[in-house]
Amino acid sequence: MKYLIKLGFITLAGALFSANASASCKATLEANDMMQFNQKTLSFSKDCKEISIELKHVGKLPAQTMGHNVVVVDTTNIQAVATDGMSAGIDNQYVKQGDERVYGYSKVIGGGETTTLTFATDKLKAGGDYSFFCSFPGHWAIMKGKLEFK
Repeated sequence: MKYLIKLGFITLAGALFSANASASCKATLEANDMMQFNQKTLSFSKDCKEISIELKHVGKLPAQTMGHNVVVVDTTNIQAVATDGMSAGIDNQYVKQGDERVYGYSKVIGGGETTTLTFATDKLKAGGDYSFFCSFPGHWAIMKGKLEFK
């Protein structure tokens, strides 16, 4: 009987650990018409093989006027990637095509829309200095935050 109780506890603990491990590989981020993200930090486990960030534009303005996306880079590359992205244009989601400084990016969305960015973490190092930002022209200076991978 004690063996069955212990086995049940181990199974339950394993299920809870699995649920927590998978939950830490996903995050939800909201953006609004005031050029703000609702979070300044997104944290993920170094055990994640891929990361998913769901972006919800909770504003009302269209993508052409107040579009938002989420781009993940090394913190030191934010300004350079954003500047190159302006030239790439909205058809390229304001991200220079083939830019190796970019770990992942989502499409640009307008008010009431949702999109999900999913990318592999094989190039990220635990404890690295990573950030997320919106590459819509002029937004990157305000709309950014830390991405923790530990």
